[in-house]
Amino acid sequence: MAGAERVEAAAAIKVAAFRASLRSFLRQSERVARESGLTPQRYMLLLMIKGAPDASERSTVTELAERLELGQSTVTELAGRAEDAGLIVREPSENDGRVAHLALTDEGEKRLALAFRTLAVERAALREAILELAT
Repeated sequence: MAGAERVEAAAAIKVAAFRASLRSFLRQSERVARESGLTPQRYMLLLMIKGAPDASERSTVTELAERLELGQSTVTELAGRAEDAGLIVREPSENDGRVAHLALTDEGEKRLALAFRTLAVERAALREAILELAT
């Protein structure tokens, strides 16, 4: 490839190692979610509700659609299934009757906590991979 710009091997090694770590983290997250009685999608839903940026531990479908980068109808369906499974509840907004906030039930909290605790080692490994990428 005459004249083509080349990627430095050292940079490619770091990025490849990071991508491998990220892929491993995602696969482990899916496995742990299932072992905790959640689908990977429900795990993400519960995590995003619990981890609401305003620390309210609740979220709307619109907020979740933005954070999960999914369509609102997809999140509505996912939330409905999680509600049917007893993992979340809908709470009407005090300010707007058209809005419902989603919050975790005790069962949702229990399953999320199990998966979250189990993934602590994987989160630490991913943090290390990010730090390596930055050096």
